[in-house]
Formats: sequence, structure tokens, C-alpha cells
Amino acid sequence: MSWLQLRVKATRSNSDAIEDALLAAGAVSVTLEDNADQPILEPAVGETPLWNNTRVTGLFNANIDTDLTTVIATAQYGKSLPSYRWEILEDKDWEREWMSHFEPMKFGQRLWICPSWKQPPEVDAVNLLLDPGLAFGSGTHPTTALCLKWLDGCDLTDKTVVDFGCGSGILGIASLLLGAEKVIAIDNDPQALTATRDNAKRNNIDSQRIITCLPDQIPANTQADILVANILAGPLLELAPQISQLLQPKGLLVLSGIISSQADNLYQHYQRWFDMEPAVEQDDWIRLTGQRH
Repeated sequence: MSWLQLRVKATRSNSDAIEDALLAAGAVSVTLEDNADQPILEPAVGETPLWNNTRVTGLFNANIDTDLTTVIATAQYGKSLPSYRWEILEDKDWEREWMSHFEPMKFGQRLWICPSWKQPPEVDAVNLLLDPGLAFGSGTHPTTALCLKWLDGCDLTDKTVVDFGCGSGILGIASLLLGAEKVIAIDNDPQALTATRDNAKRNNIDSQRIITCLPDQIPANTQADILVANILAGPLLELAPQISQLLQPKGLLVLSGIISSQADNLYQHYQRWFDMEPAVEQDDWIRLTGQRH
């Protein structure tokens, strides 16, 4: 079955009212998108940011009367809707649509990240079979790629690794496949922990080698050899004391999820605990590394 969508040009001030109007007119869902290429990089905790120019899209069953629906939405809004248009949306299996574009990717010399539903290109390589599910981390984003390349070039034999903000588990599981002995995977999203456990099982990782936990469940006296944190600059600043305590002296630190303009501040901040190395950049994203004092 096809769907109809009503797309309305909105602003920060009227987007909520337009969203309410479309729902009142029978929309089965409403999405808000940037309509002017304005980035929102890091909202504050509890904040729901909106763009100055927002596109509000209501999804409707294909058998509705579009004229009547427009009248109802207009009446609910209280005045004429801003610039809008109706479109036919072809029905697709959106999960399969996304899956068809996720291809195997190589990082460094040894490591391949492969969709779990496709054959690895090099069967004798280190192949991580991945299904991200609802969690962040497929290797396609530069922040993840920067971390994977670092892990591929590191001697991880018998090391304990903390994956702080594990998402899909991609970094922790890659560490285990590259030789690490144990991983502690931490995330504040239970869905991420579920995805990490599922992906570990998919890669035949012994459950005793990977511990998944919420931030308040981290095992006491954790002293890892390596900690990798691919999150955002704000949390990285706030978590610096805790992150430093999770590493043993001479332990190695890998930070990502940082844009160029944030790198200097984080670099200086972490020098309190680490001997920091020069930043590495990919597509305006930064990786910072250091060694614990």
C-alpha cells in the first residue's frame, strides 16, 4: 500500500502547532526535519532543539480525502497553513532498503566490518559480522572509522578494553576479534547493551569475555589497558575524571565523536591525566589519543 504525506514549511516558533494540526487531521505519524542545512551538534540534556527552518511532514493513509484533511488541519492550526504540498510515498520495506546499502568496509590492514547478511569479501581476514539494530555504530561514520583504524593498528593481545558508549558494540567486539582478552561495554541506553550482546553472540564471542553494563554498574576497581569512547564532546568533558580512573597507569585512551572546533579544549582538558598525542582528522571529525600518567 502507498501512503500520502503532507509536507509543510515551518519555523521554530510554529512547528509544534503545525505538528498538532497534522495529528488532529489524522496523521499516523509526524516527523520534523531541518529545512535549511542547519546543524544541531550537541543539545543540552533534556533539550529538544529545533531548526530555524523546519519541515513538518505528516504521514496519512492513501485513502483519505486530501482536500478535507487540509481543511481540518487548517482549522486546527487556526489560520492558513504555510507553504505545503501533498506527495505520494511509495510503500517500501524500509529495513531492507537500508540493508541493501550497507556494504562490507575495511579498516586498516586486517579488519573488515561486514553486514551480518552478506558474505565477507576476505574470509581469512578479521571479519566482524554486524547488525546495528537500534544502536549507533556501523562503521560508516568517520568517528567510528577513526576508532576502528586505531584498533586495527594496535597490539591488543590479552588486553582489557573499556568501550565507553558502546552503541552497537562495534568497537568492543572489534577489539576482541583483534586479540583483546576482555571488554567492558558501557552505555546508558539498554537497547545498545542488547545490540552489543546480540552482535557478540553473532561473532561467536564467549559471553564471559564481554561485560555489558549501565554506567552505574561498572565493575568495581576496573583498571583497563585501553579505553575507547566514541561519544560527544560535552559528555567527554564531564566524564574525564571517571574515564581516567578506569585506566591503569600507562593505559591508552582513544576519544572520538569530536568536531574540529572542539578538539583543542578537550586536548587541554585531558592533559591533566594523560600525555596527549597530536589529533587525527577525518572529514572534520577528530580522534584524540593519549597515555595515562
